This record gives sequence, C-alpha cells and structure tokens, in this order.
Amino acid sequence: MLESLHVKNLALIDEEDVCFGKGLNILTGETGAGKSVILGSVSLALGGKADKELIRTGADYALIELVFSLNKHQAERLKELDFFPEEDGSFVLQRKIMPSRSVCKACGETVGAKQLQGIAEILLDIHGQHEHQSLLNKRKHKEILDDYAGSIAAELKKRIQEKYQEYVGLLKELEKKGQDEAGRRKEAEFLRFEIDEITQAAIRPGEDEEMEQLYRKMLNGRRIKEAVAAMYRLTGWGSGESAGENVGRALKELRSVSSYDEALADLESQLLDVDGLLSDFNRAAAEYMEGLEFEEEDFLQTESRLNLLNHLKAKYGKSLEAVAAYRQQGEERLHILENFEVYRQEILHRAEELQKLLLIESERLSEKRKKAAAELGKKLKQALQDLNFEEIQFEICVTPQLQQLTEEGYDDVEFMISTNKGESLKPLSQVASGGELSRIMLAFKTVLADKDQIETLIFDEIDTGISGRTAWKVSEKMAILGKDRQVICITHLPQIAAMADTHFLIKKGTEGERTVTRIRSLEEEESLKELARMLGGDQITEAALQNAREMKELAENSKQYS
Repeated sequence: MLESLHVKNLALIDEEDVCFGKGLNILTGETGAGKSVILGSVSLALGGKADKELIRTGADYALIELVFSLNKHQAERLKELDFFPEEDGSFVLQRKIMPSRSVCKACGETVGAKQLQGIAEILLDIHGQHEHQSLLNKRKHKEILDDYAGSIAAELKKRIQEKYQEYVGLLKELEKKGQDEAGRRKEAEFLRFEIDEITQAAIRPGEDEEMEQLYRKMLNGRRIKEAVAAMYRLTGWGSGESAGENVGRALKELRSVSSYDEALADLESQLLDVDGLLSDFNRAAAEYMEGLEFEEEDFLQTESRLNLLNHLKAKYGKSLEAVAAYRQQGEERLHILENFEVYRQEILHRAEELQKLLLIESERLSEKRKKAAAELGKKLKQALQDLNFEEIQFEICVTPQLQQLTEEGYDDVEFMISTNKGESLKPLSQVASGGELSRIMLAFKTVLADKDQIETLIFDEIDTGISGRTAWKVSEKMAILGKDRQVICITHLPQIAAMADTHFLIKKGTEGERTVTRIRSLEEEESLKELARMLGGDQITEAALQNAREMKELAENSKQYS
C-alpha cells in the first residue's frame, strides 16, 4: 500500500506531504489546480520521463519520495530482485530530478530504469488514458486472457516458448549451413587447409610459454654466461679471494682453537654447514654454465618454433588452447559439410518432431484459453452491465491460426463488443469511445482483482466522457475495488467523489509573490462543501449542500450493501 507521497520543488509545488489511507482515496479540485501533477509525481518516482522544466523556478532540483508498506507477496518478489525493506518494514522509492540528470533510489540504493520498472510492477498499477488505449491492441487482449487463465496456461506458454525457440534455432542453423554445393565444397577445402596447418604443428598446451622462456634464455645467453661465471668465481675457489677460499681459511683458524672451548665447537659446526652449502651452490652454478652451451642451429630452431606458435595464435586464437578448440570446431563443421545430406535430414527430422510437439502444446493452450475466454467474457459482460452498458454484448474470440505458429501458440485473441441492441459484435478497436474504454478498463480491473497481488491501483481520467447514472455505476465499482485494494483516483464527478473513504482537495493559490499548489485531507464537513462546489459551482448554496449530503448518504448506503 502507498502510505505517503512527498513532493518538493515540482512544478507549482514547493513542498507537500500526502498520507494516503486504505480503501478509496479521491483527489478533487478545480481545473488547473495541479491534480495531474500530484499523480504525475508518482509516475516520475517510478521512472517516468522527467523534464528539467518540471523543476520549480528558482530551485536546483525536484524531489519525489514514495513510502510503501508491503504485503507478504510483494516482499518476497522484491527479495527476488535483491531489494529489502527498511527496518520498520517500509519500502522507500526516491527520485531526485536535476537539470542535467536524475537519480533514482530504492531503500537508499541507486537503481537503474530497468530495475525501477520491475519494482513498480510489484508495488502498484497506474491507469490513465494511455492504459485505456492499450485495450485497442490485440496483443493486450491475449495477455489479459492468459493472465486470467492462470498458472497452467503460463506453464504451457513457457514450454511452447522453449520448444519454439529451439525449433526456430534449428531452421536458422540449417539455413546458415545449407549453402549451395559449390559453396560447401569451397568451404570444406578451406577447412581442410586450416585443420592440416594446426595438426601438422603438433602443438602442446603451454608449449608457447616454454618456447618463449627458452628463447629469452638463448637470446641473452652471453650476458647470462658472463654474470654466472663472475658469480662462480666470487663464490668458489681458485681466485685467491673468493668466498669458498675465505670460508676454508676461517674454518682452519677456528679448528686450531676449538679444543680450548666447547662453545667454539658449535661455531665450527655452523661454519662447516656454510662450507658445505657453498660447495653445493658452486656445483649447481657449474652445471648451469654447462647447460648454457648451445649451437646456433638450436637457437634458430627455437626461434622458428616460437614464430610458428605465435602465427597460429594470431590466426586461430589468443592461446594454444583456443587454437586447439578452433581445430575441433573445424573438424565438426567439416564432418557436417562432408555428410551434409545426412545432417540436413537429421535437422529436418528434429524440426518436424518439435513442430508436432508445438502443435500439441498449442492445442492444449488453445483449449485452456477457450475455457478461460468463456468464463472471463461472461464475468466482463456482467461487470459492464453494472457500469451502465445495458445492451452490452461481449465475447472473447479465440481463433486458432495453425499456419501462424508463434512462441505464444497459434491463437488469435480479440475482444468483440456490441454496445447497442441489434448491432453485431465487432472488434473493440472499432467500437469503443474514450469514455467507454475507461469503463471497460475499470470492468477488467474489477473482474481480475482476485488474480492480482498488487494492492494499490491508481486511476486518472476514469470519468472521461461519463455523467449521471453511469457516473454512479462507476463510483459503485470503484467502491467495490476499494474494499480489498487501495484505490487512488482523480475525478471531476461528485458521484465518484462521494464514495471516498479519504477525500483530498488540491488547490492552487498565491503565497507572497509565488503561485503554489497545496493538497490536504478533508474532514467530513469540508468534504461536503467540496461536493457542493462540484455540484453547483463556486457559489455554495444551502441547496447544493443539501444535495451533497443526500449524495453522501446514498454513497454510504451503496457501500454497505455492495
């Protein structure tokens, strides 16, 4: 549920806080007072397109903050998106709009547009003129019917989608690899050349690194040899002042006196270890120097091998492992080209099997849709009659199109309607006016409410093109929705406003040198005066007040018995 809305520096609003209640929340006010800005700010917080011109004149930024309380289903779905409520259980969405950019946050964490869209779909449902118009799109009809059909239909659709993607993938693969015979022959010859080139190289994993190290060693052999020879002289024997000779002399001196003190025996032992280690080190150095001897031919062979390996990596992959993988893929592709007709028949057979399975699954889905269409059509017809479509005829046509198999099955789904007695059913897009669309959308939301876990519904322009008795019917439906949902609605009609559980007045006025928009919750008497204004204009007469009281009483009685 949307608990509160905080708006700062947006259009004519300097700073306002709105605390919404349960049930039906109604927003009224004179034309131009800023009603659309209030609900528009909710859309902005949920990622709607932000224009820097919306920032209040003189301000550096605009800020919108929404605070929600979550039901169990919403909390679980948000956790799946890695978003968690605050410690008090609330979920806070915030958007800061600046001249150059805007920043959106969910519970303090910056979020992108796609993440915000996912969050918005969980938290609330906004219906304005655009959403009403979406009913004219046939794809929307199928989506609504499938949502009503429930989990079994959803599982069938998932299986169909997976099989269809595999089916299309096979056809694309066959098309990609099924070039003409001359093209296949040319490609096969080229593949044989590449495979032979890699095979003849007889590469080993890690060989390039070994060759690189050996090449560096050979290339710098003279410098290495000079340095190792100098080290050998300094640590060995024969130069007169080398480390080995000095340690030997030191050991001789120590032995001449070690018998006079037991402590000297330990020093002698340690020095013997040093002498032994130095001897071992010197032998290892000598062996290393022997290994530095190589022929010029060895160097040329190493250089040639390294060049070959680098050439293969430049041509077929960044590593020898990638080169080997390239050869394996080439061999697999060559096998297909050399046995193309067998391969083609295998692909066609698999595609035919998938097509059969798709048709079976699509038939099952079609049956589910037809059953759901009959149930939903009947409920929608009743709901539309309740909204003063007295002569309404409404059907959901599910027409199999076997030659138009898609990832959603093969059904064509369309809402058919007749609003006048004696008129035949026609597609909704050819019949419904703007005002009728708003009522049809309300009928859908009423019927589908039990299928929807979203707690907050927002309606803008729900009263377009209606008045009188129809307005009462719409208000009754809104009240029914408000029993199990939080409904927030802007209206110009007193019949709908009279049904409010919480009534807000939006008013524009002058404060100092600036025009500002204010919104506040109305007490009972204030709500009656606003209803009287809506009924009779700016001059609130006693007769208008009496009409408002009667309308409020009728609304309360209607809510009790609905």
